[in-house]
Amino acid sequence: MKINNELTSETGCKARLNAIADALYVIGGKWKLRIIVALMHGNKRFNELQRTVEGISAKVLSTELKELELNGFVSRNVFTGTPVVVEYELSEYAGTLQGILQSLSEWGAMHRENVKKSMKKKKAVDAS
Repeated sequence: MKINNELTSETGCKARLNAIADALYVIGGKWKLRIIVALMHGNKRFNELQRTVEGISAKVLSTELKELELNGFVSRNVFTGTPVVVEYELSEYAGTLQGILQSLSEWGAMHRENVKKSMKKKKAVDAS
């Protein structure tokens, strides 16, 4: 598969690899994009976010939220009162991920269907 001449040069290839590495460093891993998607549906408190992102431990969620905040994707809002309420919300910068998330969602659904079809074909071959 050939993309374009700019990307086939060694310099273009390295630049693209570096850009992808930078992106994956910031939003890669099992949980970051899931947290971002959960927050796209509205601000959430810590426990609410933990229930929404099934399977994440409190320690991991705390670490991921700190990293997302450090990279400008999430804001932590503290409301003083009794009791003190802490909410997490997406920053405007997180909106720059909208196209990426849409593409990942579409690709993930397509991939899941391809895997299902392959498994059905394999079962049919194994049964015969």
